[in-house]
Amino acid sequence: MNKRTLLEATAVALVVVVLVLAVTSLRGEQYESRVALLATPATETSAQYGEVASLSMPAIVQLVHSPTVLEAAAHAASTTPRSLTAAVELVPASGLARLSVRAGSADQASAAVTALAKAVADANLLAPAGRLRVLDERPDTTRVAPDWKLAAGLALAAALAAGIAVFALRALRRPRTGEAAVRAAVVAAGVRHPVALVREDDPGMLDRLTALCVAAARPVRVVPADFGLTAQAEALAASLPDKAGEPGEGTAVIAVADGGNEPGDLTAALAVLPASAVLVAVVLT
Repeated sequence: MNKRTLLEATAVALVVVVLVLAVTSLRGEQYESRVALLATPATETSAQYGEVASLSMPAIVQLVHSPTVLEAAAHAASTTPRSLTAAVELVPASGLARLSVRAGSADQASAAVTALAKAVADANLLAPAGRLRVLDERPDTTRVAPDWKLAAGLALAAALAAGIAVFALRALRRPRTGEAAVRAAVVAAGVRHPVALVREDDPGMLDRLTALCVAAARPVRVVPADFGLTAQAEALAASLPDKAGEPGEGTAVIAVADGGNEPGDLTAALAVLPASAVLVAVVLT
């Protein structure tokens, strides 16, 4: 991992965090008010109360979402029906219904849910066997958006994903270096026979190259992969035994390449060698 990639990944992660938090803040505040209604029998002797309650309680959902009731609730909250989000939760086998309204301010949410509860209670859905009674004198109001804890979690997750994506893209775009890249460059130049890879800092480099030159039994030529390696190639050629008098046809080629950079020039240098030249080794600086 290099410093530049780390800085880029950090910058992208910070930008993602800022964007997520900015989008969250642009959504505006949302408040939710809740009120509970309880179904009770009209009298202690209401024999059909249970049956009436089980059949009539689901009608609360339709009543709350009816345009007329929502319009009245919006009027009570000094807003429009489209800015209100009403919901009903029926607690099974309890006769309890929870009404909730979301609005842009706490006062609007509270006024709207109070109006809805009053409309439901005044509708007498359970009459004559029972009635709906509002349990909460004052609605329970909380802020539900923006949820900064959720936004922070999403921002951190998105930043982590963005950082990993930057590292992955950099890894895919990073030039291939090292021995694997050099071997790929040699193959790309059309060399199909085995070629020795020797490190310049290998103490036995000259001995290995000398043995290869003797085995080749032909004049030796040292070729730099790019212009910046010319001095090193000339120094290496001077260190190798003089094989100019060998009777073999062609030359034995030793290429000098930079093992730390992309070996694209190595492929080009080897591709233009005459057909009689045989590559025997590549020295990595």
